Amino acid sequence: METQDAVPALAALAQSTRLNAFRALVQAGPDGMAQGELARCLDVQPATLSFHLQQLEQAGLVHGRRQSRHIYYAADYEGMRRLLAFLTEDCCGGRPEICGDLANHAAECAADDGDGSS
Repeated sequence: METQDAVPALAALAQSTRLNAFRALVQAGPDGMAQGELARCLDVQPATLSFHLQQLEQAGLVHGRRQSRHIYYAADYEGMRRLLAFLTEDCCGGRPEICGDLANHAAECAADDGDGSS
């Protein structure tokens, strides 16, 4: 990931509704959840949530899919891994003792097969 891709992703997460939505979708797993269900969980109006989900989707952190009359959103685990790898690629300037478990978690995330189970 390049800086020009990381900045929109970080900006998208720098808002509490979007951050909460992203975290809920990460917890929901690769199948995600219906937009209406997510709105109820977050206690956010559906139209407001729609705006925030569009921002996350444009940043490459979530993706939506239509099933019948519902739109389901799920975390884009590959986008999340790219962002985490970007943030930690030069972790601690070659001194892993400073980072503690952060470097290990980043490596686990990068090795994840995309099912969101790590």
